[in-house]
Amino acid sequence: MSKRAFGFLNEEMLKIISETMNQITLRPIGIIHSPYNESKDIPIQGRFKDNVEAWIELKDEYVKGLTDLNEFSHAILIYFFHKSHKEELEGKPFLEDVKHGIFAIRSPHRPNHIGFSIVKIKCIQENKLYFTQVDMIDGTPLLDIKPYIKYFDSRENVVSGWLDKHFKNGKIPDKTVIR
Repeated sequence: MSKRAFGFLNEEMLKIISETMNQITLRPIGIIHSPYNESKDIPIQGRFKDNVEAWIELKDEYVKGLTDLNEFSHAILIYFFHKSHKEELEGKPFLEDVKHGIFAIRSPHRPNHIGFSIVKIKCIQENKLYFTQVDMIDGTPLLDIKPYIKYFDSRENVVSGWLDKHFKNGKIPDKTVIR
């Protein structure tokens, strides 16, 4: 880090900034409870098994943060892949046997083990958010919740790289559920 860029800071402050830039600490805000205890039978995306239900148990200090979320149909859950204990820069996705770069697939074996899912909100009761379109393992640490907003999150003319060939003509491939 250039001392010139931060000339007004002393050495101690520069050291703190440098350390912060190299390490980030995240704390779970809750736990995701799911019927899946292992990766078997989990869909590669929750929308491929619409009827499966799960729920989030939010820590008490974050319950106020759920205010008004019940006015949305969907939410984006950001979580930690706690069962992944390896990092890969390439991997084979479930839809094919060809390796792709980790940033071109949704594998849990990524540098920071962070996942996200778009889920359908069923209801919110006290510190619990019930949802469908589940694609995470029971006990997954939840890092954040954001509302899914069609005006912000939906895009037109999207190209989905190597995946497009698997979904031609709206066809859903057989390998959308892990066996």
